[in-house]
Amino acid sequence: MEYRQLGRTDMRVSAISFGAWAIGGFWGAVDDAVSMRALNAAIDAGVNFIDTADVYGDGHSERLIARLKKDRPRDTIWVATKAGRQLPRQTADGYSRANLTSWIDGSLSRLGVDALDLLQLHCPHPGVYDRPEIFGMLDDLVAAGKLRHYGVSVETVDEALRAIAHPNVRTVQIIFNMFRLKPADAFFARAKAREVGILARVPLASGLLTGKLSRHSTFAADDHRQFNRHGEMFDAGETFSGVPFEAALDAVDLLRPLVPAGWTLAQFALRWILMFDAVTCAIPGARTPEQAIGNAAAGALPPLDDATLAAVRRVYDERIRGLVHSRW
Repeated sequence: MEYRQLGRTDMRVSAISFGAWAIGGFWGAVDDAVSMRALNAAIDAGVNFIDTADVYGDGHSERLIARLKKDRPRDTIWVATKAGRQLPRQTADGYSRANLTSWIDGSLSRLGVDALDLLQLHCPHPGVYDRPEIFGMLDDLVAAGKLRHYGVSVETVDEALRAIAHPNVRTVQIIFNMFRLKPADAFFARAKAREVGILARVPLASGLLTGKLSRHSTFAADDHRQFNRHGEMFDAGETFSGVPFEAALDAVDLLRPLVPAGWTLAQFALRWILMFDAVTCAIPGARTPEQAIGNAAAGALPPLDDATLAAVRRVYDERIRGLVHSRW
């Protein structure tokens, strides 16, 4: 496993980390025993960084991670969680001192820790970035010992750029994958110059870049890939990276011949992300030990050549750019 420095924090994290949304909810039925095996398999494979949120299964994901940390006290396991989506409606005013403190105290309790390694505002209302007092409250919570570091999870490149104008934002979590290249074009250089860590989320485009989905794929009623394709519950870009399903499948077919022998398409997609040195880590989700092990293996694969990178860019430019580039 490759490890990279997470911006200006004290954390050196696995280049392939573990996204814990799927073990919390909105991906169909979950089995806690299987989820725990997946978490343990990831740590055994060299993963030392887990990303979760207070709303993943209404705190269930955080509780599972607390069990993992209790079971493995000798392992270094950094945990990033997120807060803000408990608001019934996103407003900048909702990010009050009372709410921030309440959300953070809840995560501290569920994770069983005295301080959060990394707290991220969870795709907050865009107006939050114009409120320096909100980031001042986070500074106060760091000073109080409840947080060690803080960052943001964003929907758009514009939000990412506005976020890093606040001096103590240590990380930005943003959708970045073969179907969402705009961050590389318009954000990465600025983040790198400010030594801001970048967490690449939705790295497999909600499963599209595993190559396992087809036009005949079906999804459970409580799976966001069934009910949120047009942004019915949260931003449409969170589901299949905002790419219409049929168009995405056509693009996947063009990517398959580029996959090196012995690699899976998912590993290829993850290794491609790591070719961008501004990225600290990719955080694919996993629901089973097999998925966790397969994802982690991408952290030890050799670099891709320039011809392959150019070919991926052509697929994006010809099939995907017009569908997503101007939106996020």
